Amino acid sequence: MPGNFATASDVIRFLPEIILAVMGTLLMILDPLLHRRSSNAFGHLSILALAGALGGAIYAYLNGGPAFGGMLMVDGFATFFGVLVIVAGILTILPSYRFLARQGAETSEYHALLLFSVAGQCLMVAANDLIMVFIGLEISSISSYILAGYLREDKRANEASLKYFLLGSFATAFFLYGVALIYGSTGTINLAGVNVVLSGPGAPSLVFVGVAAALMFVGLGFKVSAAPFQVWTPDVYQGAPTPISAFLSAGPKAAAFAVFLRIFTTAFAPIGHGWEPLVWASALLSMTIGNFAALQQSNIKRMLAYSSIAHAGYVLVALTARSEVGTAAAMFYLAAYAFMNIGAFAVVSHLSGKGERYQNIEDFSGLAQKQPLAAAMFSIFLLSLIGVPLTGGFFGKFYIFKAALESHLVWLTVLGLLNSAVAAYYYLRILVMMYMREPAEATEAVEPLSPGLRLALIVPAIGTLFLGIFPNWVLDFAGKSSVLLK
Repeated sequence: MPGNFATASDVIRFLPEIILAVMGTLLMILDPLLHRRSSNAFGHLSILALAGALGGAIYAYLNGGPAFGGMLMVDGFATFFGVLVIVAGILTILPSYRFLARQGAETSEYHALLLFSVAGQCLMVAANDLIMVFIGLEISSISSYILAGYLREDKRANEASLKYFLLGSFATAFFLYGVALIYGSTGTINLAGVNVVLSGPGAPSLVFVGVAAALMFVGLGFKVSAAPFQVWTPDVYQGAPTPISAFLSAGPKAAAFAVFLRIFTTAFAPIGHGWEPLVWASALLSMTIGNFAALQQSNIKRMLAYSSIAHAGYVLVALTARSEVGTAAAMFYLAAYAFMNIGAFAVVSHLSGKGERYQNIEDFSGLAQKQPLAAAMFSIFLLSLIGVPLTGGFFGKFYIFKAALESHLVWLTVLGLLNSAVAAYYYLRILVMMYMREPAEATEAVEPLSPGLRLALIVPAIGTLFLGIFPNWVLDFAGKSSVLLK
């Protein structure tokens, strides 16, 4: 029957994933032909593929709607996050040129895996069906597991990859059990269909639905590194190649939060009173554990990992609000966070040296004297992570706590603001090192900024300041896209 075949509109709405998958496969085919003699060519082709996928995402949005029988939904929400994960992929590749050359690592597999991971994330954010969510999640996750251990001779990378894989597999199993319970209870895995069944007169037992929601929360909580499922984060971020740590903190996390928002504000909206306390507690735990653990860290990658846990807590505050304003605030915050965190990790990658020897906070001593541009860009990212005005981080936190107050989450807002004050200490400590200390061994030996690294610092800095000075441009689109139920 004709209805069993993909239509032209289906293909158009699936265009970004097609471009990324085809180019990822092409990179692996080209590997024996180009090999190391043209190692930069794989990076160029990857950026070209991501640029094409970016154009494809915008074109798909202009021709939006359901695809493949409603399994995918290309709307403003999917496009927002699709563009975000693609941009995160581009910003990850820019510092990877210098990093891979310095470590003497192969490049074709690295870039192919990045493209496959981004393709999975694009599928996740557009999924309107729990099985499609799972497929996208696995495509993204399997690529990420390999990338975390990409430096095969580095024991830290091997440990990071193994921990990430084992714990990620358990988390996926929890998610799948939740999907199975939902299908058994409602007879559908379509998100809007689940909402209709749960809102109807013959709604299934809240016990089964509640257990399903809790199991899916465990799976997604792991992916966004929310407490109490965050234990993998510092070890993986520390052991993984630094550009990959940046990527994990932005792309997969944004995609997982997109799924979080779509599932819990669409399928589980009728039982929101049941899951709200669970998310409330996780948000508070994430902010508190992340910030107070970060205070104790001397390794900057571990510090940024615990910081990432705390920032997941801030986004969960917006989810707890259970409102369109909260959804829009979470979308804005994730965009701001992607820019500032990828930029911060790019500076760490630049300074770390061959074998990633220099990762302590003290290694940043005197960076402003040796490389004022890198120090200035790092300062912008750190101030945005604190939430200083005129940066994207400030308006991100402002809108999140505003949404929480509008939903009468007063105590969560107060505790979140106190956590933000705690976070200021460990970020400002790095600024003190850069500007008020004499150069250390790492800053004395630091190489000049390459063109790719300059772009990897300047572009996120511009994005961070743009979101802080002109927040309405992004927030208006996020607000229009936050109405998930059609």
